[in-house]
Amino acid sequence: MDDVLLTVSTCPDRATADTIADALVSERLAACVNILPGAVSVYEWQGQIERDGELVLLIKTTMARFEALRDRIVALHPYELPEVIAVPVSNGLSGYLEWVAQCTSGAD
Repeated sequence: MDDVLLTVSTCPDRATADTIADALVSERLAACVNILPGAVSVYEWQGQIERDGELVLLIKTTMARFEALRDRIVALHPYELPEVIAVPVSNGLSGYLEWVAQCTSGAD
C-alpha cells in the first residue's frame, strides 16, 4: 500500500477551492478534499505584511500521486506561489488508509 499523505493548500475563494477539489478527486489524485472556510493567513510577501481571508484544503492522497497532485494544484491556482505542503500520515484507521490508496490508484 502506498504511503498516505495529508496535503495542505489554501485558496482565496470558494470557487477556486471547489474547482481544485473537484479536479483532484475526479482525476483520482486525491481520495478526499475537505474545504475549511474562515482561515486568516498572515504572511510576508514582497516586503509587506499581508493579511488575507482564505479557505484551507485538507487533501488526502498518496506519495505515489503527490507530484501529479502538486502540479495540478499549481496549474489551477490563481496565486503566483500557492501553498502546497504534505505531511506523511504515520498512523490511522487501516480501512480508511486503504480507501485512500484505492481511490488514488488507477489511470490519470
